[in-house]
Amino acid sequence: MSIVSIRLPDDIELSLNREAERTQRAKSEIARDAIADYLKRQERDRFLADIARAARARGDSEALALAGEALPFDNEALAQTERFSGVSEPRAKYKTPRKKR
Repeated sequence: MSIVSIRLPDDIELSLNREAERTQRAKSEIARDAIADYLKRQERDRFLADIARAARARGDSEALALAGEALPFDNEALAQTERFSGVSEPRAKYKTPRKKR
């Protein structure tokens, strides 16, 4: 697993610290999950844009209308499937020591 260093604004760092404390998860684990979710959304959005572009190129307005109507259901179904399927990014195989208060 590679290491990536990022700069965060103070308000985001504060939110990340609070979430890590609240959930008893490592900040890097939360950041990994957030990045993975973002990349999945970007990939799905690109795929849907490609479909819409192809439908426009064909002049298929009916296909575009159907795709537009189905999009909210597609996103909801995908989110539910990902949440309940147990398929997710692999978790880190190490545990960071927690500070005692």
